[in-house]
Amino acid sequence: MAKLQVNPNRMELLKLRKRLAVAERGHKLLKDKLDELMKRFLEMVKMAQALREELEGRLMDSYIVFALARSEMITEEAEAALSVPTARVEVEVEDRRVMGVKIPHFEVEMEGGYDCYSYLTTPFSMDTALENYRELLPQLLQLAETEYAVGLLAQEIESTRRRVNALEHVLIPSLEETIAYITMKLDEMERSYRTQLMKIKSLQEEAAGSRVTGPR
Repeated sequence: MAKLQVNPNRMELLKLRKRLAVAERGHKLLKDKLDELMKRFLEMVKMAQALREELEGRLMDSYIVFALARSEMITEEAEAALSVPTARVEVEVEDRRVMGVKIPHFEVEMEGGYDCYSYLTTPFSMDTALENYRELLPQLLQLAETEYAVGLLAQEIESTRRRVNALEHVLIPSLEETIAYITMKLDEMERSYRTQLMKIKSLQEEAAGSRVTGPR
């Protein structure tokens, strides 16, 4: 891993050590976040799968009942029966956060009835089919919310994983290598400085000795 381009001095060494401490702390926090995101992600995947399996079964049953009702009516009667609905549906969207990820939450309110037609021209199975669809609507919204949340968590997991990898495999190794390089350079400079001092001291001692033993 390439080291950072900095001047090899003690001030830069202190700065890099602080950066390394921050990077290591950030890496640990992001790693913990990634683990928790994966846990929540797998929980929501299981929830979405269970909801989808249940809804697919109930939707199929409702469709069979509706198809049976349609088979007992001519097209004009079916269109007339369903052309003026009286039911009213409102969906409120609120945001909730899961591990910092903003996820929409749907609240559904239904008013009015589905029986907007004459009982004389429609079979009883039509009532059953429409009642089934009415009961399934909140669950359909719950499934949409859960599957959308799974997608958002997957994006956040990928983003967090990239940041963890960048810290673990790029920044932290670069900081460690640069710190080692500056430490080595400073040690070399220290040894060179001590060698120069020893040489100067030796020359001073030689010069002092010559003055003492020289002719008067």
